[in-house]
Amino acid sequence: MQAPVNHIIGLTSIVRERQLPISGTVIARVGQKVSSGDVVAETNLAREHVLLDVARALRVSPTVADSLVKFKLHDRIAASAEIAVGKGLFPRSVRAPREGRVVAVGGGQVLMEVGETKMELRAGIPGTIIELLPNRGVVIQTAGALIQGVWGNGRVDSGLLMNLAEKPDSILTASRLDVSMRGTVILAGIVKDADALQAAADLPVRGLILSSLYPSLLQLAREMRYPIMVTDGFGPLPMNSAAYKLLSTNAKRDVTVNAEVYDRYTGARPEVIIPLPIASDPPPLREVETFAPGLQVRMRRPPALGMIGSIVLLKPGLTTLPSGLRAFAAEVKLENGETVVAPLVNLEVVG
Repeated sequence: MQAPVNHIIGLTSIVRERQLPISGTVIARVGQKVSSGDVVAETNLAREHVLLDVARALRVSPTVADSLVKFKLHDRIAASAEIAVGKGLFPRSVRAPREGRVVAVGGGQVLMEVGETKMELRAGIPGTIIELLPNRGVVIQTAGALIQGVWGNGRVDSGLLMNLAEKPDSILTASRLDVSMRGTVILAGIVKDADALQAAADLPVRGLILSSLYPSLLQLAREMRYPIMVTDGFGPLPMNSAAYKLLSTNAKRDVTVNAEVYDRYTGARPEVIIPLPIASDPPPLREVETFAPGLQVRMRRPPALGMIGSIVLLKPGLTTLPSGLRAFAAEVKLENGETVVAPLVNLEVVG
């Protein structure tokens, strides 16, 4: 049976795509070495759209209005430029309310994009450009440690990793944050109140790596302008031992927090990348594993939620569980020495 994999690995080859949300210009080149802050592509985004009803303004049919429009699709229009003029001794006219670009013409109407702003796509991680995605972005390869989580707020940034979690179940409070942490990525434990998230924003930090977050704070976390990644779940959950050990031993290194929103269909997950110096290329990631004795796994359901263990034995056939359900299961020896029987659907491979 194939197993879901949550990557928590000390050294591997990492390949990631970075793409613009819409078509733009790629300014990087294949083979280029980039840092996390380097711009690799750019585009213009419109803040809003304006719909001009030419037919109504000129008091003509939509077909006639279309014939009177002076601009075509993608044309740029200056503010107050005449878009269409009617017929007659005292003709009516339609003018552009602001500078913009035509994105649609038809049915007696003109749709404009206005208030454009330049958007820059940054590399996000240091590495080498190995492929260009025409008009969209790049593919970057790097080597280092990788720690994936279960939830992210959709932001990405990089900075020096500072450890404020003395143990996996430490609680981050606003009083623990001070100006010396400005511009760093904070390794913390559990966040229970909004003050801690706001204090991090006020510094500001460049990222929070949390073991868990209280559900009532999810909306606020999404609104924060710095990345927030949760490694284990929601509520008072400590950080799993594999992630805590790897992150805490890499304190004072530069890290990238890509708090990407989890997508079960594409496999995208929030993650922390710690670039490391290498003498030769490490092995690539394995995205799929098969359950087998000796594999390191993490429990995905209570009562041992988040605990790390090793598969001792795959049970033959279907096993009757305490709930009465029958499922494929395995004996797992947990890190505390206890051996439990768990259904395979409640396990994910760590590595």
